[in-house]
Amino acid sequence: MIQRKEYLDRLIAWKDKHVIKVITGIRRCGKSSLLELFKEYLTESCGVDSAQIIAVDFENMSNTHLRDKHVLHEYVISLIQPGKKSYVFFDEIQNVADFEQVVDSLFLRKELDIYITGSNAFFLSGELATLLSGRYITIEMLPLSFAEYSTATKDNKSVSSKYREYIERSSFPYVTELAGDKKNTDDYLRGIYSTVVLKDIMQHNKFNDLMQLESVLRFLYDNIANLLSTKSIADTMTSNGRKIDVKTVEKYLSAFTNSFIIYQAKRYDIKGKQYLKTLEKYYATDIGLRFTLLGRQNYDEGRILENIVYLELLRRGYDVYVGKVDSKEVDFVAVTSQGTAYFQVAATVRNQATLERELASLKAITDHYPKLLLTLDDTPETNFGGIRKLNVLDWLLDK
Repeated sequence: MIQRKEYLDRLIAWKDKHVIKVITGIRRCGKSSLLELFKEYLTESCGVDSAQIIAVDFENMSNTHLRDKHVLHEYVISLIQPGKKSYVFFDEIQNVADFEQVVDSLFLRKELDIYITGSNAFFLSGELATLLSGRYITIEMLPLSFAEYSTATKDNKSVSSKYREYIERSSFPYVTELAGDKKNTDDYLRGIYSTVVLKDIMQHNKFNDLMQLESVLRFLYDNIANLLSTKSIADTMTSNGRKIDVKTVEKYLSAFTNSFIIYQAKRYDIKGKQYLKTLEKYYATDIGLRFTLLGRQNYDEGRILENIVYLELLRRGYDVYVGKVDSKEVDFVAVTSQGTAYFQVAATVRNQATLERELASLKAITDHYPKLLLTLDDTPETNFGGIRKLNVLDWLLDK
């Protein structure tokens, strides 16, 4: 099992604290495996008896009867160990109707430590948020980082070869077990795509035009890292013969982000210190899924690299925005409670004009937060008046 140390450490930090731990993320990104890793930690490192662990996977047909809220509640109560802490794990809880009522009731019991997972964000926007406001924390999982992928695929390939492999295969954990078999990988990714689109998006939202929805998703995947608006999407698609209105585009975008198949980065005016309401960028959760929908010939190294960096910043706990400084664009404004950092991303800056263009945006920022230029160029770290130029693969591996 692939070790997901960053996510596991976050669960450990919240252990025994009286809040519900909610783990979300796209299907097959590793949520169930994370729960298994945490259960191992409880039994092997904390001395927790297996009888103190109450775990239900709601995608397992054997647990269908537990999808009834009353039956589920009584089942958990019956397994509580008197005088001991019990750890409750509900995997893919969105399959239980009115599950939030069960969670709310169980939360009242101080002897329970509750962990739940879900493959979309819809279940956090309804009754759960209302009933449990301020009483749960969210850990949003992504598929494997490049560092995790490199560790999981133990071979002697060069870092650059592994990066190309990481992009072309996929970052979903199970792909590392397919030994590079292209057909099996493609079949697996098509299965994930179909489940997310048909079950998490079409079925949940009661959309009835699959072709139209897929055409919008295809457009977004084809335009990762480009500034877009709902109007520009609608206008472009309509001009290409697929008539669609802005409100429908907005509904699709909301569904895509709630199912975690797409991430949206909003814009931020660095000098004005305000969020902008117009234009956003969209990034694919997994580049392999993008190839599944668009085909392998659609390869733009710079925009794919920007996509990879965006996801890595999310993994490292940043809130990430697209920056604007005067008329220039800064690829990422990355914000945490500890401070801010600015990032420019380029496949290569060996051309002097390209280097000057990428540096210009960062030079226009007058504050003293860290500024980094990340490229695939295999050259030593360089400093340009306080702007650090780093090899992006070293940065991804956290070297």
